Amino acid sequence: MTYSKRADSAQSQEPSAYERAGVSIEAGHRAVSLMKGAVARTHNRHVLGGIGGFGGLFRPEFSGMQDPVLVASTDGVGTKTKVAVRTGRFGGLGADIVNHCVNDILVQGARPLFFLDYVAMGQLSPERVAEVVTGAAGACEALGVALLGGETAEMPGVYVEGELDIVGTIVGAVDRPKLVDGSRIEAGDAVIALPSSGLHTNGYSLARLALGELDWQEERADLGGGRLEDLLVEPHRAYVAAFDALEGAGVDLRGMAHITGGGLVDNPPRVFPAGIGMRVDTGSWIVPPLFELIVRQAQVGRHEAFRALNMGVGFLFIVPAAQREVALAALREAGETPWVLGEMVPGEGVTFGEGAAS
Repeated sequence: MTYSKRADSAQSQEPSAYERAGVSIEAGHRAVSLMKGAVARTHNRHVLGGIGGFGGLFRPEFSGMQDPVLVASTDGVGTKTKVAVRTGRFGGLGADIVNHCVNDILVQGARPLFFLDYVAMGQLSPERVAEVVTGAAGACEALGVALLGGETAEMPGVYVEGELDIVGTIVGAVDRPKLVDGSRIEAGDAVIALPSSGLHTNGYSLARLALGELDWQEERADLGGGRLEDLLVEPHRAYVAAFDALEGAGVDLRGMAHITGGGLVDNPPRVFPAGIGMRVDTGSWIVPPLFELIVRQAQVGRHEAFRALNMGVGFLFIVPAAQREVALAALREAGETPWVLGEMVPGEGVTFGEGAAS
């Protein structure tokens, strides 16, 4: 499980039966060799042992916590892998999966401890796998997360030649008294948004349908001179530093939402208490041009777009109305560009309307 590949006991110039079946053990060894330095740099004092064991060892410290709770999440990057194949850029996928998983547990107030990844292909490309894992290691290092281990799998006949699949698992911890579960959200609370860095890891099936026939290398006026091959591979960003800024300012975080698959329609209600809904002011931000291009090319309705795509909204913080300005100031001081997306109201689900925010 920690990036090791078992070699055949007998050495021969002739291809082994396993190689004739389409699996190269030596390619697995080369992939490990290319990535091991980047992985090792994420290891801290909590990691016991190195790369190559059957399982990763992590010795946590919960000093200062009254009642530590482990929080875990597993996810993938969806068909963004097909965009990576078309553009030949794979490093961002590693950052994508790390930051996506980290944001998911951040919603409950958890800080990440360690991460595990899984990269599978039909025919293993050591360089491609190493590019992905090195990207993941870089994201882990930036967040102080240990990349504890992972798996590289070569499965001819399961995956289309040249394609790949990526899955990540994060484990973090939160002190139970500080667990954020949305139960204290009230009508009148302010909803503060932070921008996404692009599509993140969702909506790529729609995006590829809409943009597949366009020239991805063209500098487009409707994208401010940007190119699709650059914008579509922009990595998913993390929001840990923003959370830390609000916590450091003493803001009462009553709820959070990571805007992934399901967009603003399906994700926020996952943390709403009964009888409380959210009113979104669609005039509070300018939807980035990339999303407008997808909507226009795919000819989808606005509601469907808000459900399939994040539309430029990456993460939400729900705070008491009285702390709105303090929260905005703390986020700006941390280098963020927040805005008031809307407010919590009596009802259920999410409603959209221009000028709806107070």
